Formats: sequence, C-alpha cells, structure tokens
Amino acid sequence: MKYTEDHEWLRAEKGEDGSDIIVVGITEHAATQLGDVVFVELPDIDVMVASGDEVVVIESVKAASDILAPIDGEIVEVNTKVADNPGLVNEDPLGDAWFFKMKVDDPAVIDQFMDEDEYNDLIS
Repeated sequence: MKYTEDHEWLRAEKGEDGSDIIVVGITEHAATQLGDVVFVELPDIDVMVASGDEVVVIESVKAASDILAPIDGEIVEVNTKVADNPGLVNEDPLGDAWFFKMKVDDPAVIDQFMDEDEYNDLIS
C-alpha cells in the first residue's frame, strides 16, 4: 500500500482483463478524524478523471469531505457497499471500505507516494 498526503491509501492490483488497477480508499487516521460517516457519494463508472479531481463525497457527523483522484485514470469500479452502509468506512477503512478502482496506464505511478513508515511520520 502507498499513501497520499490527503490521507488516501492506494493499492495496485490486476483487473480481470489483466489491466493495471489502482484501488483507492481512506486511511484509518482519516476515518477517525471524520467521525461517524453517514453518507458516501461515489463516482460514475467509465469516467476519466485527472489527479486532483473531486471523485467521492463523504459526509460525517462532524464534516463533509471530498476524496480526490490521486492520479489520472478511468474509474472502472465503485464499492456500492460503502454507499449502502457508510459506517463501513469507520469499521474497516483499509479493507472492505475502499471507494473506487481506477485503470491506469502505468501502475508504477504509485511509487511516488509515501510508504507506511513515511505516512506514519506524517500523521505523528
């Protein structure tokens, strides 16, 4: 896993067709800071996004927040479980509560982001 300064995590995997996919979610730190998540709006599938685009809207009892696309790519899958059960973001932010999957041309692009030790330094 890699991490962004916006408290997102990224994980590379292969799609069913062998394409390079990046799975995106938020960190446990971010979920804790948000408080109880009550609403998640996911992006549309088959949409091209650029790094920095607002992709997901999260509302909690404390605040509303946007999840930004960490890299350029195409949204190929969304996790409807988090839209149906927003509390999953607080229960399992690094696992079942991923938000979307992106198809990317070069999966090595995630190497520019922080590893776990670097991220832990950031939040400490």
